[in-house]
Amino acid sequence: MIGIAMSAMALCAVAARTQNSGAASKPGVSVITFDLFWEAATPQKFTITVDSSGRTRYVSHDQKEPQGDPDDYEVEFAMSGANRNRIFQLARDANYFNGKFDYTAHRIANTGRKTLTYRSTSQNFETTYNWSENKNIDQLTRVFEGISNTVEHGRKLQFLRRFDKLGLEKELKGMEELAANNELAEIQVIAPVLENIANDSSVLNIARQRARRLLALNPS
Repeated sequence: MIGIAMSAMALCAVAARTQNSGAASKPGVSVITFDLFWEAATPQKFTITVDSSGRTRYVSHDQKEPQGDPDDYEVEFAMSGANRNRIFQLARDANYFNGKFDYTAHRIANTGRKTLTYRSTSQNFETTYNWSENKNIDQLTRVFEGISNTVEHGRKLQFLRRFDKLGLEKELKGMEELAANNELAEIQVIAPVLENIANDSSVLNIARQRARRLLALNPS
């Protein structure tokens, strides 16, 4: 996750004041929510909600931004079929979060309070943890954190393209390193800004090439 001190800018959606998820209100639709709060991180809090059709909503909030937009930053998008299927399969394998998954054998480093919730017409389970040795919970955490990484880096790319084009190459290089470590997910969410960079002749060629390589990771 990265520090960003700027107002929310549209990627695939615009910022909104409300945090009520339309996905959760649909009858017969299963919904998984991942929530992370870590005071030391930026953003300090983010929530991702995905339903069984793939409709996804990302909201982040950072109280540390003294001049930031008072509204939460929100993006809605259609999750790739591969990640949607993977998330719901991992949830099934984790008994839909019905149980205690927090590692308590001994004290470990704090990486934020995480909560996974599963809701359907017949089930409603929730688990909270710092870190879990359960492989299904760990993989779910990595996927959702990867989505947050992608969205937040996309926000920074928007900012840099407008105010500091020379900074794009370093940012994109860092993103390629994250992608190589499987720490980015759902690249299509920021495809528009990557395409704009790739096609912008005023941007350094090496940055444009990095943007094209990231676009090639876009699930289709």
